Amino acid sequence: MPNNDRDKVRRVTSIDVAERAGVSQSTVSRALSGSETITEATRRRVEQAAADLGYYVNTRAAGLRKGETGTIAIVVIGREGQGAAAVNPFYYSMLGSTCAAAAERGYEALVSFQAQPEDFFGHYVARRQADGVVVIGTATNRPAWDYFRECARETDAIAFWGSPFDDSVWVRSDNREGSRLAVERLVRGKASRIVFVGDPASSQRQFSERYDGYRIAMEASGLVPQDPVIGKGEDRVSQGRNAIAALVDQGADFDGLFFACDAMALGALEEMATRGIAVPGEVGVIGFDGLGSGEFSNPPLTTVEPDFALAGKLLVDTALAGSGEKPERRVAVRLVERSSIA
Repeated sequence: MPNNDRDKVRRVTSIDVAERAGVSQSTVSRALSGSETITEATRRRVEQAAADLGYYVNTRAAGLRKGETGTIAIVVIGREGQGAAAVNPFYYSMLGSTCAAAAERGYEALVSFQAQPEDFFGHYVARRQADGVVVIGTATNRPAWDYFRECARETDAIAFWGSPFDDSVWVRSDNREGSRLAVERLVRGKASRIVFVGDPASSQRQFSERYDGYRIAMEASGLVPQDPVIGKGEDRVSQGRNAIAALVDQGADFDGLFFACDAMALGALEEMATRGIAVPGEVGVIGFDGLGSGEFSNPPLTTVEPDFALAGKLLVDTALAGSGEKPERRVAVRLVERSSIA
């Protein structure tokens, strides 16, 4: 019978590499960790010996010995009582860009979807499961944000997108600049009675910034800003639909609509189609968020889009930054022209 122990392939160790390269084991460790105390010639000899033997450094284990995990935890907050499938597609775009940014820095991403209080967990750094935490998601789940706000008091290694609070370490779009781009584009499309749709008093802090930007841009264009129109509904799409229904039923006079988010704008386009309101013939429409689904609406939705790649990078950089290195972060935006405005 074969000897199973003898037949097993012996694992190559740093001792084998040291023998092949003709150096000490400690020299192998320093050479493969990038130590500046090793000459370039010795480093190349060690690296070649390691390659010849098929020896690879366990970077995760090495990181743990230094108190580093090589991992970033990304928490996606959903609406209470709803699953991951109901998460706003915007946050999936943000999740993807954050995972990509983590990979660029050589980190793995540990992703968690949390919506119910019994599922809340943010102590990844204290438990040595991650070196930093990024939290993104809906601002409507106040218990979740209250929980992570407390977590932020215990660690500096955390960054938020979507936080309803200004006293936490957040990253956000340049919302006022985005509003300026939207209003000026509507004005160029000959709109003068422009309405902002969205609730500035909602838990979504970005909405209030977008309404402030709308007011400033309207006044700069010599136009009179109007009070925001707030549509009722369980989700953003129904809020957009109901906002249009309220405007039309009240006999409001408008020729331009700027929505606080794309999901509301998409619902509004459906309602206007039902009511026979021509877009962009009678009304120009612009949203905010850069949802890819807007490309397939009828008509395709013009939108203000944040630089998703930069947003992911800033979130990762902020979560991993040292204490005192976290200023407020703003992500540049751009206008994505489609067909919902003349």
